[in-house]
Amino acid sequence: MQNVFPLPGPVPSDPASDEPGRPDRTLALTRGVTRLFIDLGLSPLCEFRLANGRRADVAGIDRRGKFVIAEVKSCRADFDVDQKWPDYLDFCDQFYFAVDPDFPRALLPETEGLIIADDYGAAIARTAEERPLNAARRKAVTLRFARQAAARAFAAPLIP
Repeated sequence: MQNVFPLPGPVPSDPASDEPGRPDRTLALTRGVTRLFIDLGLSPLCEFRLANGRRADVAGIDRRGKFVIAEVKSCRADFDVDQKWPDYLDFCDQFYFAVDPDFPRALLPETEGLIIADDYGAAIARTAEERPLNAARRKAVTLRFARQAAARAFAAPLIP
């Protein structure tokens, strides 16, 4: 049976590097978060484009339509230079930061959820606050999620 949710493949990591934009670490952490989402019953979609132009690192939807977003931070510098995470809050029911075990957690807002991830999996360290979407927003986000997933499944260009 073909995997319905293709996972990013394993990537080499350099734990000594602390540069912003560490794509190797980001990809590895994204892989772990994707696996967690599947274990939690969420259908994940990486690089989910929101209506406000932002791209969520990992978004997931469950059978009841609940949306969860995880913003992956590969290092302190990545967190320091990228402060757009509040722009995601209006498009999900729950929001998480996903970091590796060595990330300085004191930097992260305590008001948001926390996922600790590595190359192979992840675990929720702090449950995210529930912020239920209103019905109109939920419908719009669901439709957008479905269109992006379908476009990727058939390698078709996405119509905005």
